[in-house]
Amino acid sequence: MIPHIPKLDLVLLWHMHQPDYRDSETGEFVLPWVYLHAIKDYTDMAYHLEMHPDIKLAINFVPILLDQLEDYADQFAHGEIRDPLLRLLAAPDLDRISLSERTLILESCFLSNHETMLKPYPAYQYLRNLYDNLQQLGDKTLRYASGQYLADLLVWYHLAWTGESVRRENASIVQLMSQGKLFSYGDRLRLFNLIGELIQALIPRYRKLAQSGQIELSTTPHYHPLAPLLIDFTSARDSLPEAVLPPHASYPGGRERVSFHLKSAKDSHTQRFGVQPAGIWPAEGAISEPFLNILIENDCQWCASGEGVLANSLRKSFPDQPLPARSDYLYRPYSFKAEHGSTLCFFRDDQLSDMIGFEYSKWFGRDAAENFVQRLEQIRHEVHSHRSGNTNPVASVILDGENAWESYPYNGYYFLNDLYELLEKHPHIQTTTFQDYIAKLSRSRTAIKPLPALAAGSWVYGSFSTWIGDHDKNLAWELLCAAKQSYDLVLQSPRLTKTEKAAAERQLASCESSDWFWWFGDYNSPHAVESFDRLFRGNLTNLYRLLKIPAPVTVLEPISHGGLSDSDSGAMRRAS
Repeated sequence: MIPHIPKLDLVLLWHMHQPDYRDSETGEFVLPWVYLHAIKDYTDMAYHLEMHPDIKLAINFVPILLDQLEDYADQFAHGEIRDPLLRLLAAPDLDRISLSERTLILESCFLSNHETMLKPYPAYQYLRNLYDNLQQLGDKTLRYASGQYLADLLVWYHLAWTGESVRRENASIVQLMSQGKLFSYGDRLRLFNLIGELIQALIPRYRKLAQSGQIELSTTPHYHPLAPLLIDFTSARDSLPEAVLPPHASYPGGRERVSFHLKSAKDSHTQRFGVQPAGIWPAEGAISEPFLNILIENDCQWCASGEGVLANSLRKSFPDQPLPARSDYLYRPYSFKAEHGSTLCFFRDDQLSDMIGFEYSKWFGRDAAENFVQRLEQIRHEVHSHRSGNTNPVASVILDGENAWESYPYNGYYFLNDLYELLEKHPHIQTTTFQDYIAKLSRSRTAIKPLPALAAGSWVYGSFSTWIGDHDKNLAWELLCAAKQSYDLVLQSPRLTKTEKAAAERQLASCESSDWFWWFGDYNSPHAVESFDRLFRGNLTNLYRLLKIPAPVTVLEPISHGGLSDSDSGAMRRAS
């Protein structure tokens, strides 16, 4: 008799996140990435799910991203646009704009992956050639470029950032791309209004998918803080014992700040989607024992992290035993118990996740999809052949759901369509959600392995080296610690009203985002580092303004300058 091989459960989790790009003093959006990803990636990802109703997966929305999406939707509803690039798209006369506005268009409208988002469109490439030629002639700001050139550039930039599903289904986009040039004010206004419609429809689309049971929506502490480091800087030494840490022993009141971010996330999720989130994808998959205790106190059923964290935790739990075969330990959840209860921890398959994030963009879409499925089939057979007693194997593939597709032809349209099609029909692999998988374990009364000790770390290298440990990152932590100490002193005094205290707390939360620390360091490009350096220091300056005290001079000086970017730079990184 041929032994029964259990099916392999697959949980795909697409993580959607952007930090807060708003200036709290003016309400202006400093960078356009929220609305650009909205019309391209968030729109396309919803479309693929709607076209493949038998696919089940998880979508993680960070609340600060949802806050900004709702902000944009409100701007379109009231006709008061606070994003300078969007305002320019709808400006009636581009011949009369200021030099600074002209510079903004020229500095913004070629920021994309040129191989996949510029070169395929001859009319857009022509605009780039003109720009390069004029720059070589010494006209660095294209002061004499016509309003028509700027109009065509604005339209093509936004067309390139429009989702493939929209290009295929919206007649206005088809017409604009066919026209190619000499776009009128009316053309620009049509594109502008479509952007508003796409953004306003996004949250309702995902809410509908969740209500149907097709997707599970999870959340992250509100402003995406690196929770273990807020609680204890020395947690970085779990994976890197020699890590050089900031001079402050810890972030002041860090545990309370993590609890604030988590409670705020749960409240905003419940308000938007009508149910409490069952699980948490921590910012950067960063976990530690004190942080998991906070999750347990807040009734979180599950959380997830990286494969490297699991390997380090098993070594810490069983120091006298060699690490078993990967297929023996990776494809199962683990129970982490604390005084007040327990939570389930899932760990991503770093290899599969990185294949989607970095490798499959170089393949034909169908070939990539078939290779991914073949790898899953191999995992299923390896789990069974090792006879580890894992009767309900699960593979967790967790990665950025927005930035990867810029490197794919057609925004990953063919890869995702073929992948979902193959998985829908597969007899031995079933897509599911973490919540549904946990319910399945409960019904079958499957014993879940405990994780006796947890080694703190993130999905990147299993460590916190991306966010702490070098000069620039540590300097940023020093500035944040000093600002938090000032915050604590002011809030203990009667200087601020209740409303002013709430505004200061929101601003502090934005300063605590992990994103600023991600970008500091010489492995990122000077342009990107300069943008996020300025944003971080602007946030700190606004915090001091809200506290009604002067900002220290150190906040006015750049923290990091970047260097020569390499394959590990940018908005995405490999796990190992």
